[in-house]
Amino acid sequence: MNREDTNIELVRQGYQAFNSADIETLTLLFAPEATWSTPGTSSAAGMHVGRDAVFGQFGRYGGETQGSFKAVLQQLFAGSDGRVVALHHNSGERAGRTLDTDCCIIFDLVDGRIVAGTETYSDLANWDAFWA
Repeated sequence: MNREDTNIELVRQGYQAFNSADIETLTLLFAPEATWSTPGTSSAAGMHVGRDAVFGQFGRYGGETQGSFKAVLQQLFAGSDGRVVALHHNSGERAGRTLDTDCCIIFDLVDGRIVAGTETYSDLANWDAFWA
């Protein structure tokens, strides 16, 4: 398996682990120094530095939606530069609000581990309103 295929498989495993709250697998996939960037102006926006902070963000997604938050993977693309672009659909319910938006995450991988994730939303206004 070449590097691009390996990276795609690692990100695919990450989505499965995220959606099933499998922290053990996520810990293997994310480097300790990993970062996560969430755009927007809501309380969910910002840069999270370190695997624990990244997992804190992930936990918030599940915790504040009583487990209804989902990221349904649609497509993955890998580049020779160690990046994987993932397209998925986010949905969830929170405080009487509904999340329904597509997302793109650019994952940076080094030596078989995720070192960064940068989210971008097709409907950032929906994302921000959901987390307001």
